[in-house]
Amino acid sequence: MQEEQKTSISPNRLFSLDALRGFDMFWIMGAEEIVHALFKATGNSFWGGFSNQLTHPAWNGFHFYDLIFPLFLFIAGVATPYSVGRELELGKTKQQVMLRVFKRAFILVLLGLVVNNGLELRPLADIRFGSVLGRIGLAYMLANFIYINTTQQKTQIACFVILLIGYYLLLKFTAAPGFPAGDLTQAGNFASYLDRSILPGRLYLGNHDPEGLISTIPAIGTGLLGILVGKYLKNNPASGTQKSIQLLLIGSLFVGIALLWNYDFPINKNLWTSSFVMLVGGLSMILLSFFYFIIDVKGYKRWAYFFKIIGMNSILIYISGHFIDWEYTTNALFHWLGQLIGAPYNMVVMVSLYVGIEWAFLYFMFKMKIFLKV
Repeated sequence: MQEEQKTSISPNRLFSLDALRGFDMFWIMGAEEIVHALFKATGNSFWGGFSNQLTHPAWNGFHFYDLIFPLFLFIAGVATPYSVGRELELGKTKQQVMLRVFKRAFILVLLGLVVNNGLELRPLADIRFGSVLGRIGLAYMLANFIYINTTQQKTQIACFVILLIGYYLLLKFTAAPGFPAGDLTQAGNFASYLDRSILPGRLYLGNHDPEGLISTIPAIGTGLLGILVGKYLKNNPASGTQKSIQLLLIGSLFVGIALLWNYDFPINKNLWTSSFVMLVGGLSMILLSFFYFIIDVKGYKRWAYFFKIIGMNSILIYISGHFIDWEYTTNALFHWLGQLIGAPYNMVVMVSLYVGIEWAFLYFMFKMKIFLKV
């Protein structure tokens, strides 16, 4: 009974989502550099393995760092039934809600252009249009379009399956001109070829962009999977513990399917392959099951306060490095401390202080109730 009271305190908000979003962003606001610095300072094999996990594979394969981006998109999907769904419940029309979703996507695409290219005039050929924020905006918008305009969960699940199977068939039975069907190399895959043919400007890797237009198709599935999980958490009458266990089991099943599918359709973040969607979707569900159980079900929130501060202003901290020189600020305030400590651990301390200053900035914004919302 006590557990049910905790899970029903705020049916329109999951506190665990802010913490999980903050945990996700923690790694790209500088925490990964702490691990890299520890490895450089110690040469320890544990930190070496951890440091390697905080890099991206060159093409096929998976490291923990590959989870950061899709986890954020998944979380945006989980939040949808609590935000967009709430607006529909309060009587807003589908057109009104969809317009709000479209505006959010448009702003994210624009922010992505700014992050990539800065605020300066450039020749069209020098502009990179694909971006992390742009993909989040487009995938979020199209996943929400499916959610808003379909009432049956079976239909939404069918859309998820169609997106993944359709993308699989597209890449397995086609290729760039001059390459055999099913070629999944950087130069030979059909998605990159279409991006080269359709997208204006430059691609990130010359002949391929990891945030290209075609590979956004399966990313819609990542957002839609988050929506399905959000609907389950919000509407299913099962206890919080039961939901956590079921999420853990389903997530583990997704991981198993991904590992099997990998033999035929490699796990590849660059192409956002369907096996990659299944793997990161499963890992996202597993992580959410733990955060949800500890924070929303059991009510242990204090430990997650550090991550919540980050999660409440995640977009702000993501783009802040393009407008604020955090390294300059860190050196200006604490260079003397690094000198006192000396090599090799001074770099560990300085990077930790770098992250601490960013967090202090977010804490100040939190206390002032200033949040960058799109």
